[in-house]
Amino acid sequence: MAAIQQILSEIHYEMVRQLAEGGMGVVYEARQLGAGQFSKTVAVKLIREEYSAIPEFQKNFIGEARLVADLIHTNIVQTYHLGHTGGQYFMVMEYVGGHNIEQFLDKHRQLGRLVPVDLAAFMVSRIARGLAYAHQKRDREGNHLNIVHRDIGPKNVLIGFEGDVKLTDFGIAKALNLMYNEEGKVIAGKDEYLSPEQASYAVTDARADLFPLGIVLTEILLGKNIFRSLERSQSRRNILTMQIPQFSSLRPEIDPRLEAIIQKCLRRDRDQRYQSAAEVLHDLEVYLYSGGYGPTNEKLGTYMRELFATENPKPAPGPRLTFRRQDQP
Repeated sequence: MAAIQQILSEIHYEMVRQLAEGGMGVVYEARQLGAGQFSKTVAVKLIREEYSAIPEFQKNFIGEARLVADLIHTNIVQTYHLGHTGGQYFMVMEYVGGHNIEQFLDKHRQLGRLVPVDLAAFMVSRIARGLAYAHQKRDREGNHLNIVHRDIGPKNVLIGFEGDVKLTDFGIAKALNLMYNEEGKVIAGKDEYLSPEQASYAVTDARADLFPLGIVLTEILLGKNIFRSLERSQSRRNILTMQIPQFSSLRPEIDPRLEAIIQKCLRRDRDQRYQSAAEVLHDLEVYLYSGGYGPTNEKLGTYMRELFATENPKPAPGPRLTFRRQDQP
């Protein structure tokens, strides 16, 4: 055991640049350095300094790490390690070279174009694939974890330059005995990407992730979130009461098969909605591939590289931070 601790104490992470910043956490690109000039690019997530000493945030952060530790799936960002140094917790995660869907859509808006329909459906099918895995996950004793992500949205889905689509940020997920949860008292999630259950303070199950999955699909197809309002409360009211349009009237390339999938995702009555992410995945893949050849990771990767071809994929690094990893006893 002492030998293992000695090895761990010699591992360094060299911070390269900040990748993202949210309400509670900051994510950096970093290099993990090892023996024999070993170097691996990773992402390191830290609790924002102003929250790092608050027990509730520490509990959520640790809960997220414990939850995703065994979520090993090609469509979910993998977590390698939870560490603690200088009074601050950090998570070491898989680095995905690319952009999140929000940045992907921003680029399309800058160029005045829409995402091809087949690629939009393909991207959402990969999110559904990751969700299907997470929703069905059991712990090592065989107990169903009952994971609900509760924060499905464009910022939390990464698209790699190789065409990988990966769901991330389980920070407000709920799961059996793992995550802090006050459903019925607070709303977890972003107002314009809530399910009707979340917007009305109801207790959620896995079906709550499928309504915002439908919102993300329509946003990729239309270039806008039809539920978003300047007022947060109005966004929630739109989720609960706004008439759901026929999306083919807003974009004619949406054929009846895809329209039916969207409408079933956006059923407000969860008993009338898709009952599992696996069902969404099945219908999207039938839509995409029943005619023969359909989109692949390679096609999406080529599209991504062409879309961002004029950008420097590695912005100039910011201040470097180097720290020695110190795990809790």
